[in-house]
This record gives sequence, C-alpha cells and structure tokens, in this order.
Amino acid sequence: MTGEIAEALSAEVLATISALPLKPAATILEGGTVRLVPIDLQRDNQLLFEVSSGEAITGNGKDIAAYDSDALIWRYMAAGPFATSCKLGAFLFAQSQAENGLCFCVFDKASDRQVGVVNYMNNFPSHLKIELGNIWYSPLVQRTNANLESTYLLLEHAFSLGYRRVEWKCDALNERSRRAALRMGFKFEGIQESHFIIKERNRDTAWYRVLDSEWPEAKLALQSLLRK
Repeated sequence: MTGEIAEALSAEVLATISALPLKPAATILEGGTVRLVPIDLQRDNQLLFEVSSGEAITGNGKDIAAYDSDALIWRYMAAGPFATSCKLGAFLFAQSQAENGLCFCVFDKASDRQVGVVNYMNNFPSHLKIELGNIWYSPLVQRTNANLESTYLLLEHAFSLGYRRVEWKCDALNERSRRAALRMGFKFEGIQESHFIIKERNRDTAWYRVLDSEWPEAKLALQSLLRK
C-alpha cells in the first residue's frame, strides 16, 4: 500500500553488516565425507584437472572410462572444458582473486583427494546476502553426497555469520542443478531472461534462495538427507 515503510532492522542485524568483510574470511569447513579448503592452485590445480578433463580416472572405488567432460561437468559453466591444466588454472585463479568471493577446493576425506570446487561469490555484506556458485564435481563423486554435504556446510557457515539470504543461480536449462537446489531446500524465485551471454549462447538464469528464517527447517531436512 502506498506510504507504507518496512520495519527497521534490529541493532544486532545492522552491526553484522559492519562486521562482515567484502572478501569472506578464509576458513576450512569439514563434514563427514568432504572437507572444503580455500583453494591453493599450486597444490590443487593439476589434480583438479586430472579428475575433470575427460580422461579415464580411477579412485573412490570407481573405474571411470574416458568421458565427455562437457556433458558431465562444464556445459553450463562460464568456461570449459579446458584443454590444459594451465587454462583451468587461469579460470580458478580469477575465482580465487575475486574481491567479494572465496573459492574452495573440495576434498574427498576418505581418499584425501581433490574432487571439485565450490565458491562463495557475489558477497554483499551491506545487504547480508551471499551466493553459492561456480560449483562443479568430478565424476568420481557425482551422484554421491559430496554436493549435498558441501552445500550444507556452506549454508551453515553463512547463516552462523549472520547472513540473511543465500542465493543459488544456474542456467535455466540446467535441470540437474535446478533439481539439486530444490532438493537441498532452496526456494525457486523465477527466471531472469537474457541474463548472460555464455560461450556465445543466450543464458536465462533460474534464481533460488534460502532465507535465515527458512534455514532451521531446511537444515533439518538436509541433515535427514545426509543420514540416508
């Protein structure tokens, strides 16, 4: 109704705005099956390339024949597939240097092996919102709980810091990502049409979110899924 104004936020919420840095503070997030560690390209880049390049890989109890890395990993990402580890490194370096993001390498704890990448990105402390994005996993851990637990750890950490909103965005054609978002408790907000041009193609973007008020229920649901 015209003339109405939203209720002012509490002093505690407003104080959180000044406490949070633009670049999220580096931290290690550890779960039962994965460990998220701020990326170190010297340590991680070559090994991440080896598990995402399309070449045959063995590990985690799996023998994976040569595969289409575009179809399984890179099709809906901003770049990739990568012909060399140097090109993958350039992609990851930009994420690691983002002034309002934090790039994590995902380690499988059982094998202590690098198996994917996740990011806090588009951090806006002034609005107490942050996004999870640039997420990908090797076929070694696809269809496991790696993404589920990594997302749980990122959400838990963000809301413990005082964020009010965590976003998830993906190509509207990426049905696998859209199903994952809903399964993990994100709520669909709509499609932003002609949002980007990626790899010389149009991208419409599907928007999802979890709010701090929704997190307790979503947290219980994620914990239940992780126990299965």
